[in-house]
Order: sequence, then C-alpha cells, then structure tokens
Amino acid sequence: MPTWISFFLMLKLSMLQYNLVTPRCFISLTDNVYQDGDMVINVFLPLYTYQTKHTEGTENPDIHLRISPNNYQFVIALKLAIEEINKNALILPNMSLGYSIYTVGTHEMETMKIFLIWLTGKFKHLPNYNCKSEEKSLAVITGTTWEISSIIGTLLGLYKHPQLTFGTFEPKMKDPGKFPSLYQMASRDSFLALGMVSLITHFRWNWVGLVISDDEKGVHFVSELIPEMETNEVCVAFMEMIPDGTWFSLIESNVYNSPIARNSVKVVIIYGNTDSSLGVLFRRWEHIFPWRIWVTTSKWEVISSMRHFILDTFHGTLIFSKHHGEISTFKEFVKTVSPSKYPDDIFLARLWEIYFDCAISNATCKSLKQCSSRGSLELLPWHHFNTAMSDSSYHVYNAVYAVAHTLHKMLIHQVDIQGMKNRQRIKYPPWKLNQILKNIQFMNPSGDLVTLNPSENLYVEYDILNFWNFPQGLGYKVKVGMFSPYLPTSQQLSLSEESIEWSTGLGQTPMSVCSESCGPGFRKSLQDGKALCCFDCTLCPENEISNGTGKYMDHCVKCADDQYANTGRTLCLQKTVTYLAYEDTLGMTLACMTLCFSTITTLVFVVFVKYKNTPVVKANNSTLSYILLISLTFCFLCSFLFIGQPNITTCILQQTTFGVAFTVAVSTILAKTITVILAFKSTTLGRRMRGFLKSGSPKFIIPICTLIQIIFSGIWLVTSPPFLDEDARSEHGQIILLCNKGSVTAFYCNLGYLGALSIGSFIVAFLARNLPDTFNEAKFLTFSMLVFCSVWIAFLPVYHSTKKNVMVAVEVFSILASSAGILGCIFIPKCYIIFMRPEKNSLKVMKHRFQWK
Repeated sequence: MPTWISFFLMLKLSMLQYNLVTPRCFISLTDNVYQDGDMVINVFLPLYTYQTKHTEGTENPDIHLRISPNNYQFVIALKLAIEEINKNALILPNMSLGYSIYTVGTHEMETMKIFLIWLTGKFKHLPNYNCKSEEKSLAVITGTTWEISSIIGTLLGLYKHPQLTFGTFEPKMKDPGKFPSLYQMASRDSFLALGMVSLITHFRWNWVGLVISDDEKGVHFVSELIPEMETNEVCVAFMEMIPDGTWFSLIESNVYNSPIARNSVKVVIIYGNTDSSLGVLFRRWEHIFPWRIWVTTSKWEVISSMRHFILDTFHGTLIFSKHHGEISTFKEFVKTVSPSKYPDDIFLARLWEIYFDCAISNATCKSLKQCSSRGSLELLPWHHFNTAMSDSSYHVYNAVYAVAHTLHKMLIHQVDIQGMKNRQRIKYPPWKLNQILKNIQFMNPSGDLVTLNPSENLYVEYDILNFWNFPQGLGYKVKVGMFSPYLPTSQQLSLSEESIEWSTGLGQTPMSVCSESCGPGFRKSLQDGKALCCFDCTLCPENEISNGTGKYMDHCVKCADDQYANTGRTLCLQKTVTYLAYEDTLGMTLACMTLCFSTITTLVFVVFVKYKNTPVVKANNSTLSYILLISLTFCFLCSFLFIGQPNITTCILQQTTFGVAFTVAVSTILAKTITVILAFKSTTLGRRMRGFLKSGSPKFIIPICTLIQIIFSGIWLVTSPPFLDEDARSEHGQIILLCNKGSVTAFYCNLGYLGALSIGSFIVAFLARNLPDTFNEAKFLTFSMLVFCSVWIAFLPVYHSTKKNVMVAVEVFSILASSAGILGCIFIPKCYIIFMRPEKNSLKVMKHRFQWK
C-alpha cells in the first residue's frame, strides 16, 4: 500500500475515534480562532503542551493537553500587530487584515493533520483539493520549532505560498530549492558562541560543562563553540549530547550518574529546544543539582518550575537574548486581553478556565459572561505568563508587519491591477507576494530595521540578562550587560558585575576552574592525560620569572643577561657590576701588599746604590742586582693592572707587562747564576773564562730572553689579544668584569716560557750552590727559583678551581708571592749583612777568609 494512502487512512481513523469520544468543547488540536478581514493571515502555533499528572493509587501518570499561557503570548503579539495595522491609515488604507489561528501538536502526524484541515477546508482530507468557498489567505506564519515549519513548508513550497517562521534561525531552511517561499524572521546566531566564550573568559572561568541537544542545530552550535573555547584556553569539563526522545535518561539512576552529576564544574552552557527531552531533563536537574551557573539563551528563561521555600536553581542564570527594541504598547495591550474582548477565542477561554476559574459553556465553548472579564494575564506568575515580549513574540509581531508592508507596496505599485474593480476586494494569488517579500525592508514601531533577506539580516547584538527567581514564583530579569560583535575586541562585552545575583548564594563571583591559578613565581605543569586547564604549579627554574599577571603563565620568562631573578622568581632585577675593586677587602689587601713590596724593593735598590762600593754589593755583579731590583719593582707594580675596573688598555697591559717584567727578572737571575759560575771557573780554567766574565757576556742573556718573550707577546696581541669580558652567569645577581685572555694557547705559552726559563735558572743555580766563594749567591738564587717555581706550579690548579674575582686575586697573589720570594731569598740576606753585620762587609774580612781557605 502506498505511503500516502496509509497515512491518510490513519488520519481518518484517528479523527473518527476523536469525534466519537470527545465532546465538542473539550480540548482539541482542531480548535481554530478566526477573525475575518479583506485578507487573512494564517498562523500555526504550539499553544497546547502535554503535561503529566500523578494520581494517588495509580501506577502510571495521566497525560493530558493543557494550554500554555507563555505560548499564548504569540497570539497576543499577532492580535496587537493586526489591530495596530487596521487602525493605521498609512498602511493598507481601506483594507483590513484578519487572522486564522490553528494549534499544532508536538508530533509530526498531529501537525500534518491540522495543516491539511486548513489546506483543504474539510475535516475529510482530500489531498491536492481546496474545498474552501472563498480564499482570503495571504500568508502563513509558523513556529516555533523547525520541525513544525519544515513540515508545513514542504507542502507550501508546492504552491509557493508565503511562509514566515518566527522560531530560531535554521540554516537548513535556507535551501531555496526545498523551501522556495519560506522566510525566517530570526537572524542567525553567528556570534552566540563568541559572546558566551567572551562572558566566560571575562570571569576567568576555564572549566565549563556543555549540555547540548543532539540535533543538527546543537551540533552546529558546538562546532562554533568548541573552536572559540580552544582559542581562549577554556576547557570542556564534560559534554553531554541529549538525543531528542531519549526518555531512558529520565530514570533517576541515570540522572544521578550523568556527567553533570559526577562533575563538580560550576558553570554549564545549556543549549537546545525546551520542548525536547533536554527540557524535561532540566526540570529534573534543577532539583537534583543545585548551585550551578547556567549560561543559556532566552528560550530557557521560563523552563524552571516554581519553588516555594528556597531559591530555584535557575536563580542567577546568565541569559543571552537578542537585542531588539521594546514594543511600548505591548504591556498595556496585555492588560486589555480578556474573553469579554475576544469572545470567540477558545484558547483565551481555556486560560481563564484554568487560572481564573471561569467556566466554559459546553454549548458555545465560550467563557460565561459573568466571569469573562474577571482577572488579567498580568496577574499570573512569571513562570506562567511573562508580560515582557519574548523574542518569538517579537518575530510574530514583525512577521505581521512584513506581510502588511508587502501588500501595501503592491497596492502602491498597482500590482495585479486587474483584480481591482469598482472598489471590490482585491483578489490575487498569494505567491505573487514572494517577489517583494524577499526584499522587503521597513522600520517597525520600535524603530528597528526589519528585513527578511538572510544575507542582509546579519547585525545581531545580545542583551545579557541575569535571572532572579525568588521563592513563591517571583521571577525577575535584570539586564546586566551587552555583547556587540561589531565593536573592537576590548569593547565587545560590557558588564555591570555589581548587578549580578549568583546562584551560589555568595556575593562574590564564583570560580569555575580545574586547577587554581599559579601564583607569582610558578608556572603551569600539565597533568598527564588531562585537559590543558588541569595542571600543577611548579617553581620557575633558576633566573626565570613569572609575574602572575593576566592569564596563567604557561612558561616562565628568562631574565636578560644583565638581570637576575629575585628569590621569589617574580621580578628581574638589574645585576650589579663587580670586579676586584680597591674598595673590597681583598682588593685593598692586595693593593697594600703590592705597595709595600714595591716600596721595600725600591728601598733595597736605594740601599744597594748607597752601598755600591761594598763587597756584598759588588759580589755577583752589582749591575745585575740593579736590573733585578728594577724588574722586581715592575713585577710588583704590574699587580695594580689586575686591581680596579678593567678596560681594554689594562687587559692588554696585564699579560704583556707581567710576561716581560718576569722574563727580565728570571733572565737576570739566570745571568747572575752564570756570573757566579764564571767567577769560580775563572780561577781554575784560566784566561778564557776570565775573558768571558770581563766582557760581560752573561748580561746578553737578559735582552735575548726578553726579546723572545716580546716576540711571543707580539704574536699574541696580533692574533688574539686579551679583551674586556663580562661574566653574567657565574655569580647570582652580579656581572663580573674581567679580562679575557683571548688566546688560551698564547697565555699558556707565556707561562710555559717563563716556567722553562725558571726551571733552567733553578737547575743552574742548584749546580752552583756549593761553589766556594765569600759572597756566593748560588744558594740564595736556588732558593728563590725554588720559591718561584713552587708558587707558579701551585698557581695552575688553584687558578682553574676558582671563579670570578677570586681567580684574578689568585693571579695577583701569585705575582706578589713569586716576586717576594725572589726579593726575600736574594736581597734580604745581603741587607742583613749591610745593616746588622757590617763587620763582614769589609775587604779585610774578605781577604782573611780567602787566605784561611
């Protein structure tokens, strides 16, 4: 059997059963409210909802239809718009608009049944036939869900009959091939995800739960929301997709075991259709999971039920509602709505029957006259009827005006002039409205620009509302902010935080984070297998900081080379420049030692000059003694080049002066030692040795050795000279100024040459230590070279084991110690004889000892 035939047989059977068992004025989905006019707008609204009622002693709850007062607001918006247009002489003069209101069911079959009744004009369905005697239909308004609009739109598309939907924007209904004459009054929610994430990041929440309807619209919203959350480092604590019609989730055990129950997240974004299973689940959650912060859209603001003794869990909810102008006449019009004003409105009569105990006549299905004017919709609690115009009602209002402006424009341009004869009512097919309707633009009474072209209907701003839901069903919405995606990023979100009431019952802003933010000096360390928002806090590494301002610090920031991190790792401080300064204790001590030794050397030189004719001075060549004393003075004085703030000049002079001065000193000692040997040999080997001694040949050792050292130093300065360097890593908080040796090879070649020269001098002196002579210096020269070599051999390991200024101090101390060793071993004994034993410093004693020997 074909599908269409079986479908219409089912419809006919259901209607037959309904007519047999249901009295006329009982609640029926076939109820219709009609007001005549020159042209009629047909409206299909979900005015009835199924409700469950538990009766004691029965196992299964009773399910019955009941009028929804908040959905009846759509009818009020429709009537207000039509009455304003009919009274306005500037729109459709000499023409009146009427309406025909039908209710649609929650299931596709019920909706199709009602639509076919309107389409054919008969309860007995005859597809593709119109049995109505006179057709005044101008356009059809449908809503609120896309399921209702798509079912009706599929059939209306065959006739190209204009259809205006007032539900949320549905991308899949933009297909002109499938819905050629369907127009959506709502603009797309292109920036809803961005607005919600901006709100979340404003409060520094980064741990958010998602509860989304598992349908095409919910999936589309998630596909926009998740990238925005990732961009702003907001993590998804859980995401629960609720399929429509998944009633097993309503079992209490499943509710308690759902992710929203097992997770401690404070903030939950909820998005979906309130008439779906998600809406039913929310009614369970509001009693089971208190103290959550819900972030949602305006359609959820009336889903909560009344709680008499405690604040409802919906209290404190943050609602994104599309910004639109206020229809100033709406609230006053609500006050006038009553069965006495609209006696033929069966839907209004049922509201009065429920809320104002106004009985309905079984014969006429109208409210009794004695009670029809009693009561007012504005007296109902907010969760039953909200006197503020909802988004959907605002779209119904604009839809009526869109049709009226379109018809008015057709009249002005005399569209289908053949239908106007002798001021008779205009008659023309509704499909001719499409050409103008799809491009219509007008200003509604609130001053908002209305367009049905989706490519132009892009400018969307959101009001951010804070919902206060107090005991006894007292609800109140407060505008606490606004989100405008067309402003600069820093100005898109504006909030008045002091006006927000939080569901947690606390005065301060609650936190919703997986891990507490790291304090200054710490960085985030991600936990294995968890989201980026879940982390441990670890102290920043050495010389790195995190100041803790702004967002959490993913990484610590390394301080610059001339800065160092404080102990708390929160600030980079400027390093102090240090060197071996005269003001330091160590520098001052070395400088005093240098000054003392150089002074002593100078005094010894003065003494030797004064007593130059004495035997002790003449022995071993006084000229060499003078050269040695002068070179030792320079050795002591070169220590000053290592103390104080270094520069390029001092860095170059340090090594060259040190090398040349010590080469002169050591080569002088070598010359003195050779002189001793030649002096002894001259007495035993004859004239030849005396000739060498008289010619002064040993003195040439000094310039030759010094020239070699100068050549080494010259090569060093040409290839890789010493330079001023900064050591910013060795000492915490300090930059050490020091002289870099440049070529390490050249430095050790310099030391090696001095070492070889010293060892040579030591060997020669050691061999000559026992030569008989009255004032033989060989022993003292041996001891001086022993001290010199010992100092510099010990210098190498100590020098490499120290750092910073101590390294320089070791080198200075080695210079002083080695120089002092030479001075003390060679000249102090002679000075002792000069001052303490002058009797030995005489020619007679010298001759006597020589004769005795």
